[in-house]
Amino acid sequence: MGKKVLVVDDEKLIVKGLRYSLEQDDMEVTCAYDGEEALGYAKNNKYDIILLDIMLPKLTGLEVCQQIREFSDVPIIMLTAKGEDMDKILGLEYGADDYITKPFNILEVKARIKVIMRRIGGKAKEDANEKAQIIEAGDLTLDCEGRRLHINDKEVNLTTKEFDVLELLVLNPNKVYSRETLLKLVWGADYPGDVRTVDVHIRRLREKIETNPSEPKYVHTKWGVGYYYK
Repeated sequence: MGKKVLVVDDEKLIVKGLRYSLEQDDMEVTCAYDGEEALGYAKNNKYDIILLDIMLPKLTGLEVCQQIREFSDVPIIMLTAKGEDMDKILGLEYGADDYITKPFNILEVKARIKVIMRRIGGKAKEDANEKAQIIEAGDLTLDCEGRRLHINDKEVNLTTKEFDVLELLVLNPNKVYSRETLLKLVWGADYPGDVRTVDVHIRRLREKIETNPSEPKYVHTKWGVGYYYK
């Protein structure tokens, strides 16, 4: 069965082109043209990936992304206008996994989707080959198989990448990872983004798990070197 993709954009020609091209690769494509419609689809269906434009009627792409992250860790690729660096940064901060700048080449879109799918597929195989692993460190409990985090017995919802980063750090306590190494290990060697992606995810992770993000208890910074779990 092909991958299920939700394409969200208010420009119908873009949606039509994406749908046609993705269906040629045997993907099952659902289309939405505003933020409310997209959120409804995301709540009532399970998708393998979502392509989400930032500029949408009713609810913006950022608002949709933020609300989806309250109940799902489905990979989200944001579609942003050329040169809008702040949109890219905000998209990552709101929980997106990647971004593509308009106007884009459909081959780039397909390549980004394949990178994410390959990474998730590899992760699934690793999980299937390993026994269930639950790590307890103080008041933090990390369920590596179920991909769930509890702090003081309260579940904390993390995005796919936030969990991947935390899992890597927790499994290797006191080992310092540079931003470049984290980018390669978590996002993959062929990920086209830069190290700012790592900083954004670390900041969001701290906001979710730390009582005082400016004085972290779990994820620490070694200035000029990188990040580590302690």
